[in-house]
Amino acid sequence: MRLLFVADPLESFKIHKDSTYAMMVEAERRGHELWAMVSEDLAWKDGRVSGKTFQVLLPPGGTGKDWFTRGEDEWRDLADFDAVLMRRDPPFDQAYLYATWLLEMAERHGARVFNRPQSLRDFNEKLAIARFPRFIAPTLVTGEAALIREFLAEQGDIIVKPLNAMGGAGIFRLRPEDPNLGAILETVTRDGAETVMAQRYLPEIRDGDKRILVIDGEAVPYCLARIPMEGETRGNLAAGGRGVARPLSERDREIASALGPELKAAGLLLVGLDVIGDCLTEVNVTSPTCFREITDQTGFNVAGMFVDALELAVKGEG
Repeated sequence: MRLLFVADPLESFKIHKDSTYAMMVEAERRGHELWAMVSEDLAWKDGRVSGKTFQVLLPPGGTGKDWFTRGEDEWRDLADFDAVLMRRDPPFDQAYLYATWLLEMAERHGARVFNRPQSLRDFNEKLAIARFPRFIAPTLVTGEAALIREFLAEQGDIIVKPLNAMGGAGIFRLRPEDPNLGAILETVTRDGAETVMAQRYLPEIRDGDKRILVIDGEAVPYCLARIPMEGETRGNLAAGGRGVARPLSERDREIASALGPELKAAGLLLVGLDVIGDCLTEVNVTSPTCFREITDQTGFNVAGMFVDALELAVKGEG
């Protein structure tokens, strides 16, 4: 297959932990052809969507910024590729939105895009949990500071987070006695102009914020529990959390099994569910990660499971 990865600049990859890199290595091992581009280089002309792409080769032993060899730039129609993988990291900003529209236009001319562009828009990574209310903790979505204060008074301890960020950015833990409560609410809501999510604080975060990978509707049998460092509320690896791979619990499997069919039907080949304790907290669809950590610690080939599913999807069997 000829695969096109729409991703962040390859020079920025930290290959010791990058899941897109893991996908590329597995795909090349199977003889698939690798191409890449950044989403800013998508173009629509004469009714077709093309991209300024370049071929990617993985030299043996490549490290640092020399982990790949880049071919010459070529403008190519996206329908020329067997699969287009949208792997750009959030934030889900205007540029990301424009890219999903262009990728959806490419679909109309035969491009196979994973994850499906419409579902990247429909499944906001925070708000998507509202589709599955039986699995979530008490939650409020609003830009109104007074409502957040009321919610805090009811719950006693809450987390407030933006709807379009990643890696734990912009997350605050709030308690009624916090002397900076007013200032924090003004900041996170931009004086009411920004809608945010508030959730009851889950003390089980001490045992890890679990990332459960769901591939073509089926859960990887291991999760990565991201355990906060001492004195930190957030378990995100980007915020200093420590990743520990664990077998899925019965509750983890229940959540993944319930969500899997709906995610697959929506054209979401790869999803990362975040679970704290027994509660679903996020549904990550843009560029789910943790492949390398789970594989390194358990020996389970996550990238292999993903490329298996991709091959079947392209053949129309997935």
